[in-house]
Amino acid sequence: MDRLMNFFVSPVLKWALLVLAVVFPLISDNEYHIYVMATAFIWAIAVYGMNIITGYCGQLNLAHGGFFAIGAYVVAILTVDHEWAFWPAFIAAGLAGAIFGFLVGVVSLRLKEHYFAIFTLCVGFIIYLLLEKWEELTHGSLGIINIAPPEGFGLVDFTETVPFYYLVLAFLVLSVWLVSRLSRSLLGRTFLAIRISDDLAQSLGINLMRNKVLAFVLSTVYAASAGALYAGVVRFIGPAEADVVHTFDMITYLLVGGIGTLMGPLLGTLAITWLTQMLQSLEEYRMIIFGPMLVILVIFFPRGIVGGFLTWRGRRLANKASQQGQGGESPTPSTPNADKQEAGNNA
Repeated sequence: MDRLMNFFVSPVLKWALLVLAVVFPLISDNEYHIYVMATAFIWAIAVYGMNIITGYCGQLNLAHGGFFAIGAYVVAILTVDHEWAFWPAFIAAGLAGAIFGFLVGVVSLRLKEHYFAIFTLCVGFIIYLLLEKWEELTHGSLGIINIAPPEGFGLVDFTETVPFYYLVLAFLVLSVWLVSRLSRSLLGRTFLAIRISDDLAQSLGINLMRNKVLAFVLSTVYAASAGALYAGVVRFIGPAEADVVHTFDMITYLLVGGIGTLMGPLLGTLAITWLTQMLQSLEEYRMIIFGPMLVILVIFFPRGIVGGFLTWRGRRLANKASQQGQGGESPTPSTPNADKQEAGNNA
């Protein structure tokens, strides 16, 4: 069991997952499974963005799915209506996510706790309604089809499943690496201080508003970039992409994997994605099985898969340290007469 716990918290896990991801298209002859894995990677990128604002900074953003849809629609509108190439549209999607994230963050992050969550939930509904009703721009409920895929510059064809899989995998590795660097930086520690307590952060001289807005913008850039990649693979986007259900799906991925952990968003997304795929054959009984399984997981792993193992390992190490301390020899207590005799000998 100790080896299993060390595996979940050591760099070996990251390298093992990377190797499995690289060889997965080579050992799988099912193109649909490769497509499912690629889309799961895209959702994992968006969940990493949610982990920045919710897991590290402690602010529950319920409009995250809306920013995912903004990135997807920017790529769709620019490539279909204005005949842009995919990569300039992809960059524009990231910039749009940053701009809208800044505007929403400056207004909403003045609120605290559940008031902020309720405000962002309303923002998510507004985004959904705009995408559905603004037909001149978004094509309304009909959506946008024939979205341009990423260009391979004559080297690869990203309209094929396997090349696009490796493209998304590269973006996922970059996303995980950036979050890893962030979590170990001074800025990441600043976010953690804000998550613990606003008063604590202010006592340390931290500018709450500036750092919260920065965390919010980083998370929305992740969401918009993931949405842009999603538009490139499915090549059809509708208002349903902004449905608040997607936000709660990402929250579920984050909770199952481990909120505030590095590998939790990826493991949670993959676990729920493949569990859903395995239960598809059960049709109407799927949710009857899926719901209780999630409840049991939350009860026994309240901090998620990775968070649960981290907690378990911390307790085991603490118990071992206390047992070693109790097993050591205790110093012989001194008496006043012995101290006087020793003092006389020294003199």
